[in-house]
Amino acid sequence: MIGVRRGQHWHTASARGPRANNADAVGAYAAKGGPGLAFALADGVGDSPAAARAARIAAATAARADSTAGPVAAILAAQRAVRALGAEGDAVLVVAMPVATGYRIAWVGDVRAYAWDGVLLGQLTTDHTLAQYFRARHQPVTPRMEHMVTTSVRTTRPEEIGTAELTGPGGLLLSSDGVHKTVPLATMQHVLADPAGGAQGLVDRAMALGGSDNATALFVEPLADSVTSRLDTGDAVTARFPLAA
Repeated sequence: MIGVRRGQHWHTASARGPRANNADAVGAYAAKGGPGLAFALADGVGDSPAAARAARIAAATAARADSTAGPVAAILAAQRAVRALGAEGDAVLVVAMPVATGYRIAWVGDVRAYAWDGVLLGQLTTDHTLAQYFRARHQPVTPRMEHMVTTSVRTTRPEEIGTAELTGPGGLLLSSDGVHKTVPLATMQHVLADPAGGAQGLVDRAMALGGSDNATALFVEPLADSVTSRLDTGDAVTARFPLAA
């Protein structure tokens, strides 16, 4: 998926990988008269249709939430929507809400947001995983802990939701762990620096490196003068990537 709004070029890509389901989803929404697009990327917990549905609902709900209320409120709105599905299905989620100076970001779980200056990626989020919990306390971790999340859309409390800000005209990358836990940071930077790389390049590289999970990226290029697209009208865009053939 590719979009343009007021010089803000953005694109997404996803691959199912070896999983039975692609439980990643992205959402984008441009409120009429608002400062820009809101973006969300969700990764369903597990490999099931329920996980995929939860991710799709979470991303769509968060992207369409009132940007003036902020990204934490967007995650709580996604929580209400996921809980309304019943007892099954959960996801982790990152949301980037536009403001005049850049983006306000909130997240739960191990999806990530990065700042991009054309050369380097700067990680804006901190994984909510068991590994990160023990690492922060200078305790040993195991590889399995990297994939055990401590927060999720369904279970989080408001005070557990992480927050960050991105200021200035730089770019923004949202990714699921199938990308950033498979592709080394230096390689991610190399891919984004290539005009032919972008979101699709990151996902392709994750698959080439033997990724064992769904891999999804949403890349917002640094701002530049450009035309206004149809998203200016307040249209919503939500992507649930279909199963690979």
